[in-house]
Amino acid sequence: MKIFRLILLILHVGILFLLLGTLLNAYVPPKIFPWFNLLSLGFPFLMISYVVLIFFWIFSWKKRAFVFMLLGLFFLNPVKRWINYSSDPKGTADLKIVSFNTRGGIMGRETIGKYLESQNADVMLLQEDRGTGYEFKGYEKANPKAILTVFTKHKVIETKLIDTTNEEIQSYGTQTDIEIRGKIYRFINVYLHPFKFEKEMVKLNGNTDADEEKVKNIVKKLVPTFKIHQDQVSTIRNAVENSPYPVILAGDFNSVPNSYEYYHLSEGLEDAFFTVGKGSATSFHDYKFPIRIDYVFSSKSITPISYKVDRSVDISDHYPVVATFSLHK
Repeated sequence: MKIFRLILLILHVGILFLLLGTLLNAYVPPKIFPWFNLLSLGFPFLMISYVVLIFFWIFSWKKRAFVFMLLGLFFLNPVKRWINYSSDPKGTADLKIVSFNTRGGIMGRETIGKYLESQNADVMLLQEDRGTGYEFKGYEKANPKAILTVFTKHKVIETKLIDTTNEEIQSYGTQTDIEIRGKIYRFINVYLHPFKFEKEMVKLNGNTDADEEKVKNIVKKLVPTFKIHQDQVSTIRNAVENSPYPVILAGDFNSVPNSYEYYHLSEGLEDAFFTVGKGSATSFHDYKFPIRIDYVFSSKSITPISYKVDRSVDISDHYPVVATFSLHK
């Protein structure tokens, strides 16, 4: 029994160090060391394992349980980026936005159009809008590039691409300055370079050799994409930092919480889910494990009121994200 507990202790310490590695994404870019970013993908499973082992030590009447519980406080905020139970916010919402990767409308263009129209949002930011040609009465359309589209009930002052990557990469960022009730806000719509995984590519079937080859191929796709993201994040950060207006940054980041992308894109901004979200933030549902890759961030002068991942519809491999804000702090 002592040997078994020693093995579990070593395992627990190892998981602790792996979890600490995910925190280093705030400081270490993928081009220098991409493996910390790789760890962020496994954060939910590492955290669950860490908590299960704490309960084991508690039931074993071991004082080390309290040590691991104390160290676990380091991961309170990282956990809240995945699962959160915030109190009801104070204030009245006067801005509603929808951010949604429509997957090019292949799961039902008309159904998606009806859903978006029913939301009656002030601003809608669509990703992978591959020339679907949506038009909504009473909305102005900003579409400097076909893969990203913004619809708004308000006046568009200017819209342009902010992405400077190679056209072949097929990922973009746009900024759209919109006047709302006499004040201008900058909406940045993001679709970071995708990993382009098919379900079969990530599904392990129990065949040791085949599964090992799949894992190698997954890593071969992940690491170069992390490095591409680093350049794209830098470009988007410039758009945020140089904005003369308050910013709302939203879209499909193709990155999980606690990743390099998350830490650096959210810098100086407020994660609406972290502030007012409840339940799970999982927004991509094509695989059988929790993945949050859709976000809404805002300047500190814009107050988040509510955040919802709308799981009532299944019209894309992403769920729509609906957030409301108060523009008067």
